Amino acid sequence: MTITQDGARSSVDHSSEKRGMNLTLRVWRQNGPTAKGKMVTYKVTDISPDMSFLEMLDVLNEQLIMEGDDPVAFDHDCREGICGMCGVMINGQAHGPQQTTTCQLHMRSFKDGDTIDIEPWRASPFPVIKDLAVDRRAFDRIIQAGGYISVPTGTAPEAHSILVPKKDSDAAFDAATCIGCGACVAACPNASSMLFTAAKVTHLGLMPQGQPERNDRVVNMVAQQDREGFGGCTNIGECSAACPKGISMETISRLNHDLLGALRAGARPKS
Repeated sequence: MTITQDGARSSVDHSSEKRGMNLTLRVWRQNGPTAKGKMVTYKVTDISPDMSFLEMLDVLNEQLIMEGDDPVAFDHDCREGICGMCGVMINGQAHGPQQTTTCQLHMRSFKDGDTIDIEPWRASPFPVIKDLAVDRRAFDRIIQAGGYISVPTGTAPEAHSILVPKKDSDAAFDAATCIGCGACVAACPNASSMLFTAAKVTHLGLMPQGQPERNDRVVNMVAQQDREGFGGCTNIGECSAACPKGISMETISRLNHDLLGALRAGARPKS
């Protein structure tokens, strides 16, 4: 009942008010890299469609803590789609049904009553640390193998002293948007990291500053990728489709071009 300005009482129908969603979550729980994991079912209620997926997991964890249970471990940091930390398989899709990061996926993408399966990235180079959190240091080692340039120290050079064609600068920028989240690996049936490696090779190889190490860079980074145990690329395209930054398969073509050129020039990976 409500009271109007003239004092009269009237009934208000709340049946049309927007309510939160009730969801069933099937979450992968695993205590450590060598422990046996399993899917565990949880219920969450009154979930706002405006919540991000990670905020929904926060609600679940608050519920588990209140009940005295161990909260679900998952990777996250900036929650702005920039850092690349977050990443889970949602109903079998890397980052879920939208081409975005998990932290930028909103619960409006689901319906009231849905059952949602949540699993970690599935790739042997990404061992599970706990629950949904995985070790992605393999990406760091690929970058360390060659993702650098040699530059003189001291005062920064004049911005216009080295001219770069706009087509090359645009392509380099597009490749440099890679945040290293690992969705490309998780989405690929071969667990290939070729899109990630290609993005790191391409954005440096297109710029004048990246030319001195160009040949060594590509052979060393590809060799390290193979040592880490990632699968081979068969150009299926799932990597690009899952990439939250929309990095094109063209970067893989550029890597293959650079790799063949480097091998012909006699470049060989460091042992």
